[in-house]
Amino acid sequence: MKLAIAQDGEIVSAHFGHCESYAIFDIEDGKGVRQADLLSPGHEPGRLPVFLAEHGVNTVVAGGMGPRAVDLFHMNGIEVYLGVSGEIDAVAAEFAAGKLSSGESTCTHGEEEHENCEEGSQ
Repeated sequence: MKLAIAQDGEIVSAHFGHCESYAIFDIEDGKGVRQADLLSPGHEPGRLPVFLAEHGVNTVVAGGMGPRAVDLFHMNGIEVYLGVSGEIDAVAAEFAAGKLSSGESTCTHGEEEHENCEEGSQ
């Protein structure tokens, strides 16, 4: 299984579509092995789910993203964990151990801004 964690520095990005890169982990036998990070290809509607699927990603983790983006990830066979925060390697270890749970998206834009956020973060 391949896990992508939206990252800003060494912490989970609060917003998937605005992160600088994705930390990629191979998850096997309850352990995560970090691979090379993938730089974000940019904030282009519909691109991120396809981009990560092309890299074999099965699951993504972020603080937040819009509901339309979540739907697009699911359409590409990618599971989504939201409401996650913390240091990248610790989050990956928690996921690999089966202890990471998904929560509420941390996307806190106002209603008008959130619609733009949904369009842009897919």
